Amino acid sequence: MSKQLILNRFLKYVKMETASNPDAETCPSTPGQMQFAKMLAEELKTIGASKIRLSEYGYVMAEIPASAGVKAPAVGFIAHMDTSPDFNGKNVNPRVHKNYDGGKIVINKLKNMSVTPGADCKGHDMITTDGTSLLGADDKAGIAIIMTLAETLIKNPQIKQGPVKIAFTPDEEIGRGADKFDVKAFGADYAYTIDGDKLGSVENGNFNADSFKIEITGVNCHPGSAKNIMVNPVRAAADLINSWPVSKLPETTEGTEGFILFNNVTGNVEKMEIKGIIREHDLNKLYALEEELKKLIEAKKATYNGANIALTIKEQYRNMKIILDKNPAALEKLEAALKACGVKYKLRQIRGGTDGARLSFMCLPTPNIFAGYDGAHGPYEWASLDAMEKSFEVIKEIVTVK
Repeated sequence: MSKQLILNRFLKYVKMETASNPDAETCPSTPGQMQFAKMLAEELKTIGASKIRLSEYGYVMAEIPASAGVKAPAVGFIAHMDTSPDFNGKNVNPRVHKNYDGGKIVINKLKNMSVTPGADCKGHDMITTDGTSLLGADDKAGIAIIMTLAETLIKNPQIKQGPVKIAFTPDEEIGRGADKFDVKAFGADYAYTIDGDKLGSVENGNFNADSFKIEITGVNCHPGSAKNIMVNPVRAAADLINSWPVSKLPETTEGTEGFILFNNVTGNVEKMEIKGIIREHDLNKLYALEEELKKLIEAKKATYNGANIALTIKEQYRNMKIILDKNPAALEKLEAALKACGVKYKLRQIRGGTDGARLSFMCLPTPNIFAGYDGAHGPYEWASLDAMEKSFEVIKEIVTVK
């Protein structure tokens, strides 16, 4: 029954266009997210959730009161409404493939497009795109799982549970999901984002993350009379980027290895601007990468005498493992639920970040639980309905009081 409920919701949700927009200054960044938020708030009302709130910024919150006489920590579940702006999220046409045989699934014959989820998903009911859009399982799978949990608890009062808090957030894909999250109003003792990928994936750590901007101002003049006068910031920018160690780039690192990514270069012979990100799981190593970048810049100042090279570093988020290690209740409860549900899991330090990272540093410890998808942000995204159902079983086990 829960499997069909999850599927019905998921197929409805992915048809909503909710891609976020990094260039917008509003919250949410796109009107489709607010429309989706209103629909979710109405659905929560229909199934009988309590204290439903839709903020002016598109955050949806609701509660399921504890069973009579039950005293337990308030547990929160969070998923984000937006899809990635990196690929088309309009006119999503999901396709359900029953009883997957473990081999290749053709998603678009004309374009010769296929996915191969592999033996771990053999026998599962799989959901793919038609090759023209992303699927949106990241993170509408999480929303469908949480909403089905809410309906199940409300319609089955014989299930004894502690207080449950629910939140659906905007703009996670552009790094703003926690910007206007009201932790106090949410009221959870700890929480979980249902935004991990394949079955058994559990994230209790993430990158420490900073962004940077390098501004290079040179000396411009007519190129015909430039000798001993011109200081070209275009050359300086190219040289600086090319001088960064190849071994410390995203394309040459894996696991817990850190990197610097130069992801945007703009300007001209007057002034250049380089933007990028710095990532490391170990905070001391993050600072070491930043010091290495500063030394490189100082060297280039000497090479391009007369150029003004200024570096600005901005903190983005920190590794939630720092907080979760000090506040182990959320992870202990999760691991117990995973074992009770027979899920083979692996704790991971993800090479990225989640809303849970920022929320953990906002005094809401928040590890990340699998939502059953893979290949996010593109046309090869797929989801396992069986993995989604297993995620539902795990979060139901977390809140059940025996």
